[in-house]
Amino acid sequence: MSVLTIAFYAFAISTIAGGLFTVIGRNPVHSVLWLILAFLSSAGLFVTLGAEFVAMLLIIVYVGAVAVLFLFVVMMLDVDFAELKAEMAKYVPIALLIGTVLLMQLALAFGAWEYGDGALERVAARQGDQQNTAALGLLIYDKYIMLFQLSGLILLVAMIGAIVLTLRHRQDIKRQDVVAQMMRDPAKAMELKDIKSGQGL
Repeated sequence: MSVLTIAFYAFAISTIAGGLFTVIGRNPVHSVLWLILAFLSSAGLFVTLGAEFVAMLLIIVYVGAVAVLFLFVVMMLDVDFAELKAEMAKYVPIALLIGTVLLMQLALAFGAWEYGDGALERVAARQGDQQNTAALGLLIYDKYIMLFQLSGLILLVAMIGAIVLTLRHRQDIKRQDVVAQMMRDPAKAMELKDIKSGQGL
């Protein structure tokens, strides 16, 4: 067994374990950390497949931005997760039904799936000597440019939603009023006091 095969199985097991513990974790912060492990392991799998650019993109975008955003949202929101889990318990039967249907659909899809005649040869001929970074760039910014831009808008909406959820206006804090500061009258803003020598304020 080669080193590449060992690395592939190690990353695969780590990815599956990270995804499993993300779902079954009781602590939301721990779930996000397990999700980061799943992302890093998936990046390792991409490296073993020769897609280094996709692996680095996965680390930079998902680990460096999305997962950290999840972590900030989870840690900054004072959500009573025990209460949420209690409310979610009544939806377990319908969730199991939907999950069973999805698993059956996946089983049917994988059971009927097979390579087309000469599909791998066509992909290899299309790429030629072109690097995967250049091929991916042409694919994203040429054929799927609209979908790529829409995904960016979805991420923007998610970021704005996280900011709105964590923004709180507390009444017991004195906030800066920039407009009032700019429109103040200098004659009323300062007052000169004539202090006699040897006396304090």
